[in-house]
Amino acid sequence: MDGLTYDEIGATAGELPPGYHHVRQRRVIGRGRELFERAADALLAGEVQRRAGARVELSETPMRTGTRVTMRLGFGILSIRIPCLVVWAERTPTSAGFAYGTLPGHPERGEERFTLTLEPSDQVVFEIAAFSRPGRWFTRVGAPLGRLVQAWMTRRYLHAL
Repeated sequence: MDGLTYDEIGATAGELPPGYHHVRQRRVIGRGRELFERAADALLAGEVQRRAGARVELSETPMRTGTRVTMRLGFGILSIRIPCLVVWAERTPTSAGFAYGTLPGHPERGEERFTLTLEPSDQVVFEIAAFSRPGRWFTRVGAPLGRLVQAWMTRRYLHAL
């Protein structure tokens, strides 16, 4: 896909590539088909990112492969623009999700996947997988702070549904 700032497109679906910081987190958010359907609608409309505190613009809703996602965190001149491209999106009767990769201007390089599953036990499970490394001078200089921000946002994402 043109414009992405990393080569390992789709790697969040399996083993995460070496040379990156890795994240794998999961949370049971509840039970039942009704919860799954509501959560899937919200997930594919960018609500996880919005509820986590980002301002989000989508080129289309629901998200699908090729959707452009532009997020902003912060305020005024301290706002950071976070452009991404959806590299995978899917919705089935028992799963829904998307993965987006970083575009030029994003503070990191890598990919993040958000997957929602209705398990046979009727539990609804939300999972996040990501790999990233600094993509701009300020994220290279502030790499330890960047990891803290990523961990904080992952927790916010997991609790957003």
